[in-house]
Amino acid sequence: MSQEFLLFILMVGVFAAGCFALKWPVSVSMLLAAVAGALAGGVQNPIRHLVEGTFGYVDTILTIATAMMFMTGFRDSGALEALTAAVIRKFNKLPGLLMILLTFVIMVPGMITGSSTASVLTAGAVVAPMFASMGMSALDSGALISIAAILGMIAPPVNIPAMIIGGGIDMPYVGFEIPLILLTFPLAIAFAFWFGWRNVRKVDRSKVVESLDFSALNQYGAWRLFSPLILIFVLMILDKTVPRVFGLGMPLIFLLGTALTWVTGKRFEILKSAKKAIEDVLPVLGILVGVGMFIQIMTATGVRGFIVVNALSVPPALLYVMIAVSIPLFGAISAFGSSSVLGVPFMLALLGKDQIIAAASLSLIAALGDFMPPTALAAIFAARVVGLEKYGGVLKKLVVPGLIIAVYGILFILFSKQIRALY
Repeated sequence: MSQEFLLFILMVGVFAAGCFALKWPVSVSMLLAAVAGALAGGVQNPIRHLVEGTFGYVDTILTIATAMMFMTGFRDSGALEALTAAVIRKFNKLPGLLMILLTFVIMVPGMITGSSTASVLTAGAVVAPMFASMGMSALDSGALISIAAILGMIAPPVNIPAMIIGGGIDMPYVGFEIPLILLTFPLAIAFAFWFGWRNVRKVDRSKVVESLDFSALNQYGAWRLFSPLILIFVLMILDKTVPRVFGLGMPLIFLLGTALTWVTGKRFEILKSAKKAIEDVLPVLGILVGVGMFIQIMTATGVRGFIVVNALSVPPALLYVMIAVSIPLFGAISAFGSSSVLGVPFMLALLGKDQIIAAASLSLIAALGDFMPPTALAAIFAARVVGLEKYGGVLKKLVVPGLIIAVYGILFILFSKQIRALY
């Protein structure tokens, strides 16, 4: 066995021991694995490499932190609850369309922050009581919220796994919007019908409308209340299309949106809200820091090159099976870590495909890690917001959808050039 393979086993073993045996946070376990790999691999000046790795994803970290501040402010201003109420009031007589739009509402925080947890804990928590009052069981509600959360995490404009994969092969995060829309929104529509419409269409929804709180909408008006969300999407478009004039960058755009939430809706303590947002997202930021150190040491010791070479030598038929199985399983520890440790080598093995569509598809498959126990972040938090003590029932509901998502992602990779030709 080669030294690189032994180092890889050592780093993964230390990582797994920290997560499962010692029950330490994923970020701390990654730090320990990186330190173990650096010492065993004889890396010169390991502290320098660890510090460099820490700053490897600083742009992504700033984007997530400020996006979560915006989303928390948007919720605290009453706008998120008002958005849900407005959707239900407008479309309650069209149950199919209503379920699709509520699923999109759950996706919005993930689209903005790149975190499935943000979707579940903000929009998911707001929509869950609505689902219950419309006749959905707690298991169906939890499953749909989980699915919408990971699809929101992958949908544009912010897709952290795709950013990580692109960063690993020096591919800029540009041109991903259409592939990510094609990968996520059709699935969201399909699962909204699967879990929601068959229940909601049988229920009298007039009582649901009567129970909604429209005070914020009546007091401030829709345009004023939703103006922060409109602002950040307009600035994002301008940032992409006219970068020399409006090249503000994602963190500044989210900070401007956060400031606007303070004056457009209910008054709240903006500093307290921002602090709460950072506390909620800190575990995700820590994982990104740990991923950066882990990958830096893997690169310095030659382990990353070893993985790439072996991924490139895998027969094509087996390659797709390995992608569909290994990336989600490793994602049980961290979808972001899976994107970097496995997503990048597999991306290099798929250089014959359209790179943007292949990277976008790999990010979708990596997001399934948030369904995988023991961490299963999306399922655990979704079970909590719908009032379930255990998340096992939600996980059972997610088995078939998870397989469908994996197959859908693989099909996009296989036919990436044909899909690219369509647009």
